[in-house]
Amino acid sequence: MLSARRVAILIAIMIFCQACSQVRYYGHVTHGQASLILSRRSIDKVIADPATDERTARQLRMAREAREFASVSLGLPRNRSYTYYVALDRPAVVWNVFATPELSLVPVSHCFPFAGCVAYRGYFRQAMATREAARLAALGNDTYVGEVPAYSTLGWFADPLLSSMMRWDDDQLVGTIFHELAHQKLYVKDDTAFNESFASFVEDEGVRQWRAAKGMAPPDHTGDALATAFTRQVMDLRDRLGKLYAREISDDSKREGKAAQIVDFRERYAVWRDTEAHGDHRYDRWVAAPINNARLLPFGLYDQWTGAFTRVFANTHGRWPDFFAEVQRLSRLPRGERDARLKALAAADPPRQ
Repeated sequence: MLSARRVAILIAIMIFCQACSQVRYYGHVTHGQASLILSRRSIDKVIADPATDERTARQLRMAREAREFASVSLGLPRNRSYTYYVALDRPAVVWNVFATPELSLVPVSHCFPFAGCVAYRGYFRQAMATREAARLAALGNDTYVGEVPAYSTLGWFADPLLSSMMRWDDDQLVGTIFHELAHQKLYVKDDTAFNESFASFVEDEGVRQWRAAKGMAPPDHTGDALATAFTRQVMDLRDRLGKLYAREISDDSKREGKAAQIVDFRERYAVWRDTEAHGDHRYDRWVAAPINNARLLPFGLYDQWTGAFTRVFANTHGRWPDFFAEVQRLSRLPRGERDARLKALAAADPPRQ
């Protein structure tokens, strides 16, 4: 039997190791962010460089114009973000690791000094993300590693455009600039759904206004409708699993039920794809890959409250300063009161066109 002194030493070692692990992680993040800063080049210089291919140069010219539009027309921060470009040596800038217990949809959360608590941990190297996912899985968790082509430092650094963003179409590239600048405009600690829904609304409305200003047709939302319908199916699976995990039955019964629900989801998806989606196979790969609790976490975060922000924008007559002021007031409410207010806004009659 261990003595009290040995127990104390063991606890101290465990605490020290956890602190070392946290220090190593922050060191990794610092190194990754510093490498972006050191690798960035002015967009103007990249465009003028004869070695830059024409497609990239065209996208950067458009991004430069959209960056100006964001500040002049949308009221988003005017700073050096998205005035630089970084050519990455990898397909994504960051890989996020999500984790949940095997029989729970509550995420393993991570808290950071400025961003607050979020349901993932980001790594600048895929191998490190994979190792962390394996470590969490060995503890009995469901895990998922997702690619991140772009992210915001919330204004702490001048976020650059990245080569991982260049494979997008024009609307997605422009919209991402608006989305990430919206995070710099307003960010609430510990409320991912609020932050992402707010930024997604600014992105969508910003792209609509950008296209109108350019004399272009309104955005084609055909793909958005399919994405929304697919997300509803995933959210339905998540709801079914949540109810299963809450039942007072054995863990083995819950595991069996979990497997059965995932099979049922795939069968429902196949019917939807071949009928309502008219044979569109864009989500087949996602559905065929292994599905677990952690893989379901990102769904719904980006659009949970977009209907509420659409209502706020209509209530403020489409005036960006008034819209941002009202969103700021919402952000100051206690979490429960804020969610109730957003729910009421989302349930209101849709604004008249």
